Amino acid sequence: MTFSKFRSIGRSGIKPSAIGMGCWAIGGPFLLNGKSDGWGDIDDAQSVRAIQVALELGATLFDTADAYGTGHSESVLGRALAGRRSEAVIATKFGYTYDSRAKALLATDVSPAYVQWACTQSLARLGTDYIDLLQIHVGELADAAADAAGEALERLAESGQIRAWGWSTDNAAAAARMVKFPHFAAVQQELSVFKDGPDMLELCAEQNLASLNRSPLAMGMLTGKFTTASVLPSSDVRGAGHEWVRFFKDGKPLPEALVRIEAIRELLTSGGRSPAQGALGWILARSPHTLPVPGFKSEAQVRDNLGALEKGPLPAATMAEITAILDELAEPALA
Repeated sequence: MTFSKFRSIGRSGIKPSAIGMGCWAIGGPFLLNGKSDGWGDIDDAQSVRAIQVALELGATLFDTADAYGTGHSESVLGRALAGRRSEAVIATKFGYTYDSRAKALLATDVSPAYVQWACTQSLARLGTDYIDLLQIHVGELADAAADAAGEALERLAESGQIRAWGWSTDNAAAAARMVKFPHFAAVQQELSVFKDGPDMLELCAEQNLASLNRSPLAMGMLTGKFTTASVLPSSDVRGAGHEWVRFFKDGKPLPEALVRIEAIRELLTSGGRSPAQGALGWILARSPHTLPVPGFKSEAQVRDNLGALEKGPLPAATMAEITAILDELAEPALA
């Protein structure tokens, strides 16, 4: 069966590239709870060039958020897409309030008034008059708050400010409640070789939703470039001490994660793939609803990631071998 390089954003009718570009890192430094939530220093000119290279290589989906660099990621993306807006599918997120001068996230707000305000701000930074996919960024919400946000997002869709909307959450039961809204088309879940999400993928299959996949390379672990000697600085989200960061502790890769990547490296690199291309190929093979959005800071990373579009999904036999090996190595620290 021939692999299509395009996949639908659920029932929206929007059909971007099967692999997108995650724009968290290009937002630059910012703080969450007083700790770095960025990926170190950036070069905006390099970011713009990397986005333009991505377009040239066939990527059309760009996933950002107003939280990333407290608006800076959106501004850089808007600059890169100037004059080329029609070539791109823009997904962004809202829900974290921020102080743009202090480069800090403050609290959360998904109230109807804030939904409209946040959308207006994102449109301006992105330099566009519509957003293809606007996503709730806050992963857990009370039912009443989620419904109120959903109603506000429907009004944005009806007014043409957005084409569709989604929710960045790993809570499949919560996401299932949103299917009642006609423009709800996607979830964004953590998904990688090291972190499966079968309940959400089942929901996507049943309800024709897209599954955008954050952390598809396990925060870089699945690129295979880390060793026991690797140490990331506190200016990097992986070295900042956030409790929710997987696979790294105090900037050091977890030994269990290094063991896992070495155990499956040969399988991931089958067919001439790089480790990153193999990891993205795993996601493409996992479900026809998946759209991984690996992050990038350089043109080289973009070229590596998008090489997975040419290589396509991993074969079923390879998928089964990876599952068997990882099941044997299962560790509570990585659950």
